[in-house]
Amino acid sequence: MELHDKKIIVTGAAQGIGASALRAFVAAGAHVAAMDIDAENGAAAALSASAAGPGSAFFIQCDVGDRAAVDASFDAAVGQMGGLDVLAHIAGVHRHAPTHDVPDETLSWLFNINVNGTIYTNGAAYRHMPKGGSIINFGSESGLTAEINNAVYGASKAAVHAWTRSVAREWGKRNIRMNAVLPYIVTPMYERFREALPKDDLAAHDKATAEQIPLGG
Repeated sequence: MELHDKKIIVTGAAQGIGASALRAFVAAGAHVAAMDIDAENGAAAALSASAAGPGSAFFIQCDVGDRAAVDASFDAAVGQMGGLDVLAHIAGVHRHAPTHDVPDETLSWLFNINVNGTIYTNGAAYRHMPKGGSIINFGSESGLTAEINNAVYGASKAAVHAWTRSVAREWGKRNIRMNAVLPYIVTPMYERFREALPKDDLAAHDKATAEQIPLGG
């Protein structure tokens, strides 16, 4: 990766894919603003990555589902770094819900973080990329395939995919590259999802998942 001295914001940087991306960017020589709602683990991840170098990292607590917080966090990050080249928007949440009776709180929480959070962070990045840049949103295979016991999460990630494709056509004129990464499948959040499933649902989910992998799973 040609990222030496690039200025990058990583959301969801406290754990999992976000923490791994943070370490990789700093190892490539980038300067990274790590953001997460989890202040303790986020700060520790930034400190550890920065200590390893050769790039640098610092932490800003941010709730991506809060537009005002996103705008303030991005302003602070860009002010400290002196610009913004890349946004890796990785923050996201998951919760199992029965599809025939999805609680309003679950529906609101999932879509606010996964969908609104994407729109808020992307918009904030756009305002700080007057000469162009790169925005990488994290979707999911769940937004492409019909997964058992995962419809609400999948719907939220399908919205992320649609947003990314549509905005790419608009913001390309400003030299902003828009892409979505669809990770699959072992992450800490995914393991928590599996642990929450009843035994019969877990067996059905694992069977359906394995059938989607050509070499088996």
